[in-house]
Amino acid sequence: MGHEVTTSYVKDAGDVFRYYKTLAEHAMSQCPDGGLFTALDAESNSIAIIVKHMTGNMRSRWGDFLTTDGEKPDRNRDTEFEKPPATRKELLELWEHGWKYVFDAMGTLTDADLVKTVTIRTTPHSVMQAITRQVAHYAHHVGQIVYLAKHFTVKTTGKWESLSVPRGKSSQFTADVAAGRKTERWIVEK
Repeated sequence: MGHEVTTSYVKDAGDVFRYYKTLAEHAMSQCPDGGLFTALDAESNSIAIIVKHMTGNMRSRWGDFLTTDGEKPDRNRDTEFEKPPATRKELLELWEHGWKYVFDAMGTLTDADLVKTVTIRTTPHSVMQAITRQVAHYAHHVGQIVYLAKHFTVKTTGKWESLSVPRGKSSQFTADVAAGRKTERWIVEK
């Protein structure tokens, strides 16, 4: 993620959402198809189920963001953990559909909106609190996606393209940054 100095929470939050979206996409792109739909055990979720859950959450939280409760009456959260999309294509279409809710809503916000009140399951939140809650929620699930994608990729191919500074390369990364050399090859950028 770029290190742009800003005083806009809305812009920062949007950039963080884009970062996590990109991070998950880079992880999923490396993962073999089978790995996208496989859970580690009966109590775990596959990447496909995590994506389905995130999309349901995104639709509910971000649809009519400033005017309706963030838990929509037609959401059935329990079904988000059943019957995942069947193909990579369907999975990625669902992924994009969910993020569209986020970015459409964020695109209408200004920093003046941050003090407004929205509700999630009838509990009041400032807009800033609601955004922060979603940043944390999505970061949690993206971490799961990255972990699972890496697991299934390495298990299948024996290889993984690091999404951050690879093991044993911290000194080189620090030297590259200090010298003003590009570091994108190690850090997923927005």
